[in-house]
Amino acid sequence: MKAAILTNEYPPNIYGGAGIHVEYLTKELKKLCEISVHCFADAPARDFGEFEDIKFKKILEPLDINLQWISAMRGIDIVHCHTWYSHFAGVLASRLYQVPLVLTTHSLEPHRPWKSEQLGKGGYAMSCWIERSAYRSADGIIAVSKKMKRNVVDIYGVDESKVRVIYNGIDPGFYHPIFNEAILKKHGINPQRPFVLFVGRITRQKGISQLIQAIPKLDKNAQIVLCAGAPDTPELAEECKNLIAKARENRDGIIWIQEMMHHSELRVIYSHATVFATPSLYEPFGIINLEAMACGTPVVGSAVGGIPEIIVEGETGFLVELEHKSKTDFSPKDPEKFQSNFAEKLNMLLTNPSLAKKMGEDARKRAEFEFSWKSIAKQTVDFYSFLSKK
Repeated sequence: MKAAILTNEYPPNIYGGAGIHVEYLTKELKKLCEISVHCFADAPARDFGEFEDIKFKKILEPLDINLQWISAMRGIDIVHCHTWYSHFAGVLASRLYQVPLVLTTHSLEPHRPWKSEQLGKGGYAMSCWIERSAYRSADGIIAVSKKMKRNVVDIYGVDESKVRVIYNGIDPGFYHPIFNEAILKKHGINPQRPFVLFVGRITRQKGISQLIQAIPKLDKNAQIVLCAGAPDTPELAEECKNLIAKARENRDGIIWIQEMMHHSELRVIYSHATVFATPSLYEPFGIINLEAMACGTPVVGSAVGGIPEIIVEGETGFLVELEHKSKTDFSPKDPEKFQSNFAEKLNMLLTNPSLAKKMGEDARKRAEFEFSWKSIAKQTVDFYSFLSKK
């Protein structure tokens, strides 16, 4: 069996959880079946400079790349898409080559209304249409959490029998407790002080602004390390910059690392952290939580999406309830309450080293034994075989 894997992100061009998923999944899939990977870096788009609105280009360029992929596919038995950026090609290739179409749900566009800031209203309408069309055309759907399966069925009216839950995974051989104080010092982190760690893109989805606004409520002895870059928009980058500047007026120990850090260094930062923070407003799974847990660090996360399927409350970390403003506005209904509750859970670990250590050890065990890529790849190939025989 030969599977065509379609993805925006692929090494070395990775900026989010979907890219990490594809990187590790394909390593294991290669051992079980033949695959060809089609990514944005392999098919540069034409220049759409005639459009004055750069947001139009952000839609047209992916569609152009999708068309290039189709002509590059040969002898495939199944096409497997990751994120809406690849869905147009997936639907067309499935029809053209008469093979099953599989989609993995890393996120759903209707749950990310802030994307209109990045793509413009017209672009966001297009991405939603492309995704909706693909889900209604798919032969099989892989949901990365039980919550995501429910969302796919509810939003797109997909037959529940088409959706199979296969979790994201982790490589415990790479992500494990590893310590090097020189790397902390290189990034301005004091090894002698406890610290909260955040890792993620500067996007509404990840809730970084909520964490920054919670900083005044955190233990004064703690550092806050924000590994945050790749902003969705210049406006969002400026907003984040201003919030951090305001927080720094009243305390020290706020370290903002904006460049993308190599994971060989990042795993060291994970390992030294007292607690990892995931204040996401929307999170289908949250692979970043597994990375921290595999490095022996407990996690405090929002009780949204697939996060409650990763964190075991009171054992590997804490969950913080988040009430959204509405079904289409995922910002907190009561930001002050959410920020205070989040800070309270972080402080429970920052001020209790023995509890943090015990939870970190349990987090490592859970990541190692429950979420291996080898198992996930086997489940994925089994799903391919099931769809091919239908």
